Amino acid sequence: MKSLYLILSNKRYFSIVWVFSSLNIMIGTWVLYIPKVKEKLQLDDSQIGFALFCLALGLLFFIPVVPIVTKKIGLGRSTFFGICIFCIAFIGPLIAPSYEALCTSLFLVGIFSGLTDIAMNTVVSEMEKADGVNFMSAAHGFFSLGGAIGALVGSVLMGVLNSPFYHVLIMAILVIMTNILLFRRYFKIREVEEDFKEKGKLPIKLLKPLFILGFLAMVIMGNEGAIEHWSSIYLTEVVQVTSENLAGLGFTVFSIMMTIGRFFGDSISAKIGSAKIVILGCSLAAVGYVFVLLNSLLLSVIGFGIIGLGLSVIVPELMRIAGNTKGIVASKSISFVSGVGFVGFLLGPVILGYISDSFSLKMSYVFLLSVTLIATCIAIFKLKTK
Repeated sequence: MKSLYLILSNKRYFSIVWVFSSLNIMIGTWVLYIPKVKEKLQLDDSQIGFALFCLALGLLFFIPVVPIVTKKIGLGRSTFFGICIFCIAFIGPLIAPSYEALCTSLFLVGIFSGLTDIAMNTVVSEMEKADGVNFMSAAHGFFSLGGAIGALVGSVLMGVLNSPFYHVLIMAILVIMTNILLFRRYFKIREVEEDFKEKGKLPIKLLKPLFILGFLAMVIMGNEGAIEHWSSIYLTEVVQVTSENLAGLGFTVFSIMMTIGRFFGDSISAKIGSAKIVILGCSLAAVGYVFVLLNSLLLSVIGFGIIGLGLSVIVPELMRIAGNTKGIVASKSISFVSGVGFVGFLLGPVILGYISDSFSLKMSYVFLLSVTLIATCIAIFKLKTK
């Protein structure tokens, strides 16, 4: 909780973590209206699925460009302009008059999501290095908190306004205004570039650790995406819960424990180091999957909570390790790890669906346990624990 106190007592740190919350406040608001957009444009499941994938495509398309943008205009400026345009861009999907317009608007949202995501993570990395503090994990905790705020406030405003356009417009204005009050404390931050013996060339030995980090990020974010999409179905079909309200209990507990874990993660990381906390997180997640596979509602829900606690600390630590990789500027290393990780987030639910169709849903969770154990072994043998 030391990092949480650090953030809440220092406006310099709070200013940047509020961008994390802002990003997910808008995403949490948008998610509430996906069914209405689907109904309005009379889309089937495959069409709305492809439209949502366009958002991911925009993010993946722009990730290689982000280091160029942040170098040109600065990290702080990229973060502020990114979150402001991101908020405005989210109005597009709700007023889209056609399926094509919806896909295009979501692609644009993805572009500014990618810019904001990479820039804000790199700002935190630069602050940590400059000030000798740890708060990357807590910053990701504020991201989780933002989603809860967006969903909670949105649930209230949906009934009051009865207009998706005005709802998102109000949220966009509020988010932009709060960021305008805070942005000056990180606006001028720029990246500190390291010198290379050969300018413009990156030796393979420098890239090797990034491939390891990228693989770990892909596995962990693949787990996150899989649980987000399949935990309710697992409790319904495998555990066979009878109430619809109980079906979402696994993901709810998973999300709560992930938020809590991220608020405590920085203090643990400062004591045992990033590599050890990644190993510990993977190990906890593996134990959680064992509980989930026992087919008892209580044990499965406890398992989802343990998985959330374990996974919560891993991605922030991978970003921290990437940002401190010697010989590579932070925005490039974080862009690479984040990009590969997001591929896992997209593919995780798809792979799980394929395994479920070919074998069984329970077997798909056995697969998640297996890849988590592989990630644990790689973390043990490949990450430096000093």
